[in-house]
Amino acid sequence: MGIEIIFKIAAIGILVAVVAQILKQAGKEEIATLTTLAGLIVVLMMVVDMISQLFSTVQNLFYLY
Repeated sequence: MGIEIIFKIAAIGILVAVVAQILKQAGKEEIATLTTLAGLIVVLMMVVDMISQLFSTVQNLFYLY
């Protein structure tokens, strides 16, 4: 789970930025904003999952039940 998660987050960011710019150029600023928000939510869910795994690992490490 090392560097691959960073590449996934970067790929999502680049993809969302390109789509948002295309939508803004087409005059659809509202949809571009929603696209950016959706990308942010996807990345945040990935980070929350990683933090959850971290807490589980620490809990198992110290036997905190």
